[in-house]
Amino acid sequence: MTLQKVMVAGGGTLGSQIAFQSAFHGKDVVLYDISDAALAQARERLEKLAPQYQLDLRATPELTDAAEARIQLTTDMAAAASDADLVIESIPETVAIKAAFYQQLAPLLPAKTLIATNSSTFLPSRFAAETGRPDKYLAMHFANTIWRRNTVEIMGHPGTDVGVVSAIFDYSKEIGMIPVILHKEQPGYILNSLLVPFINAAYKLWGTDVADAHTIDRVWMLATGAPRGPFGVIDVVGLRTSYEIFSQQTDPVSIAVAAKIKDRINRGYLGMESGRGFYTYPDPEYMQSGFLTGESRTKTLP
Repeated sequence: MTLQKVMVAGGGTLGSQIAFQSAFHGKDVVLYDISDAALAQARERLEKLAPQYQLDLRATPELTDAAEARIQLTTDMAAAASDADLVIESIPETVAIKAAFYQQLAPLLPAKTLIATNSSTFLPSRFAAETGRPDKYLAMHFANTIWRRNTVEIMGHPGTDVGVVSAIFDYSKEIGMIPVILHKEQPGYILNSLLVPFINAAYKLWGTDVADAHTIDRVWMLATGAPRGPFGVIDVVGLRTSYEIFSQQTDPVSIAVAAKIKDRINRGYLGMESGRGFYTYPDPEYMQSGFLTGESRTKTLP
């Protein structure tokens, strides 16, 4: 099964990366989002990826230009879906939004099309019926900065056809990823089953004023030898993803944490993608001399 024509739904941080990575490896990509404003933001993200590929992968400008040329951007769902071999959904982590998207998409797709969700938190069985083709639907989860952290976790649900799992495995390898297949559904896959409790614990220490973000990171880095702490990781993932998760919780601590994250987002502290989150980029404090000893002069972003 050849998967050449790809519709990526959602031009956020990961959606843009998935589109660029696919196009960089020769796929024909249509990036769909709901508005011209959303597509303008996606275009900015795509433009920032080219120099990253040139730096990290030593790609030539000719190769990154060719990748950009293979990506079309549109707000027309029907046009994006009309001849897709594969749809990769990377839209907000909200049940209502995802369900409505699949219900609208289902009648627009040709019979051949496979659908993969990049959801970080939901199981594919949650939305299989809404897709109208549950046997051709599974989860395909990428880690942020996918051209460097090039793992894909493939997770079917009980109704996923084994041939679809195999086709997504092959597609992942074709676009330069290292795929792994999970034996059964698991909330958070492997990566987020480990990562989310780690990040949640850090957020709750920060959100209840036990310590500031830099102190929490320093303790973790000193004690484990890790190259960055939880808030350095959060900046890579992006604060909007964190907010989506915490804003759906109802306990008092999570509500307080969500409010503090939202305040940072409102001030433009989105993480690495905006150049500032809990650190400023491209030279974050945790990479500077004196950070671990507490002697760095750079202060925690307010």
